[in-house]
Amino acid sequence: MLIRGVSLALRLCRFRSSGANPGPRVAVVLSGCGVYDGTEIHEASAVLVHLSRGGAEFQVYAPDITQMHVVDHLKGEPGGESRNVLVESARIARGKILDLARLTAQDHDAVIFPGGFGAAKNLSTFAMDGKDCQVIPDIERVITEFHKAKKPIGLCCIAPVLAAKVLPGVEVTVGHEKDDDGKWPYAGTAAAIVAMGGKHAVSEVDCALVDPENKIVTTPAFMCETKLHHIFDGIGAMVERVLKLTKK
Repeated sequence: MLIRGVSLALRLCRFRSSGANPGPRVAVVLSGCGVYDGTEIHEASAVLVHLSRGGAEFQVYAPDITQMHVVDHLKGEPGGESRNVLVESARIARGKILDLARLTAQDHDAVIFPGGFGAAKNLSTFAMDGKDCQVIPDIERVITEFHKAKKPIGLCCIAPVLAAKVLPGVEVTVGHEKDDDGKWPYAGTAAAIVAMGGKHAVSEVDCALVDPENKIVTTPAFMCETKLHHIFDGIGAMVERVLKLTKK
């Protein structure tokens, strides 16, 4: 049974690489490697798995900049070393990564931003400045380009704050707006999104919210303290809707 399954997988791989019926071309933007100072690795992996399963072709990007700081993930404390966002993101991309400066909407049908504190520390200053944050120029450029081209933008976890800051008026979700049961420790992010001029909709972790007018798709992911498969399912819903919006 295992051999037959492998044989089928190889046949499918050859078919996809033959150039027939190419799937959507999706850019995935990372912000480092590790939840506390970069990209949340489980979220990035889930995005790539769902894109692959959905028949999409993807290219990973990250900015060639220095991280805000480096966190010891065992102790949960910042250390004194310095790391580069592009170099660290290459760990997740298995080395197959390009400088964010090379990303253009012209070359892709959609763009997706996994979460992790890197989105709030390296791609923006949200972790320090909240509603008064700044988004780094290349992230602002990419989001604006895809929006103007009417190409879908997917974001999960804390990353929806990037869209809310760059595109005031968009509707996104980071999950719940109150932490009544201890499952939503970052619920206050919803108020910051509204303060930036965005709209926030309450959503469960295994769901995705679509702003059809702006082609923005968001899901809470690790904004919720829950089991990993719920995170995986929510990201799957987000990716599926992004791919549908490409109409490919």
